[in-house]
Amino acid sequence: MENNFMVFSGTATRYLAEKICQSLQCPLGQLLITKFSDGEFAVSYEESVRGRDVFLVQSTFPNSDNLMELLLMIDAAKRASARTINAVIPYFGWARQDRKDKPRVSIGAKLVADLLSAAGVNRVITMDLHADQIQGFFNVPVDHLYASNVLLPYLKSLELPDLCIASPDVGGSKRANTYAKFLGCPLVLCNKTRARANVVSSMQIIGDVEGKNVVIVDDMVDTAGTITKAADIMKEAGAKTVRACASHCVMSGPASERVQNSALEEIVFTDSIPYTQRCSKVKQLSVADLFAETIRRVINNQSISSQYLI
Repeated sequence: MENNFMVFSGTATRYLAEKICQSLQCPLGQLLITKFSDGEFAVSYEESVRGRDVFLVQSTFPNSDNLMELLLMIDAAKRASARTINAVIPYFGWARQDRKDKPRVSIGAKLVADLLSAAGVNRVITMDLHADQIQGFFNVPVDHLYASNVLLPYLKSLELPDLCIASPDVGGSKRANTYAKFLGCPLVLCNKTRARANVVSSMQIIGDVEGKNVVIVDDMVDTAGTITKAADIMKEAGAKTVRACASHCVMSGPASERVQNSALEEIVFTDSIPYTQRCSKVKQLSVADLFAETIRRVINNQSISSQYLI
């Protein structure tokens, strides 16, 4: 592998960048983020990036400082004459705003894509976008990775009999169906209606879960209202055990308490977002090796898709 690349990290995702660098057997680049008393901050590289392929690791989960840090990192690298600027965004924030679902609303995912392009990014490497079509919002190459590369081996290692995959809503049925096909087990769906954002008013199960060990598959868990309600309903419908796995551990507000008090045996995430609250049912699997291998393949001009399990 050519040694003409450098990896840098923003503040919020340094824990993951360090693991990626360990896998790549390279040092994490020196970056200084200076904060002013009014909350403004400035970014500067403490070593030369001229003519280098620069990989900037930063998830853009709230607050918006994480996105602004990434934009400033891209701009600074461009002005420092980096050869290519690659944004490694394990969790792409604002992805739920991918369309106009009612009049007079913003499309946040498109706006963020435009901001990254305007800043000067040459490539985006991300994982499990809320909607696949967000890749089309960019005018630069997007390498879209899948958390299934780490979640599926874990599910197989549990060796659960009478396994059943479930989707917490109809929108996630494609993802859940892919898991079910790979694991060779049946699929059930939950049909939910929302009173408003983050509030589920009703839910019904489509399929049979009696006597099954159910695993609910989703892309992210925010307030955990949907996934805990689905788990409780499935347990009432006769499921032996109910587990959940999701790519992104948003887990905001009352999420940890809801998970702890729910019928879930455990809930498994990747470490695309740091999780600092204490909940005995939450388990995180690292995607550092997945991103490191992708960076390695980008540098060596090798196929990215050949590493996917599904």
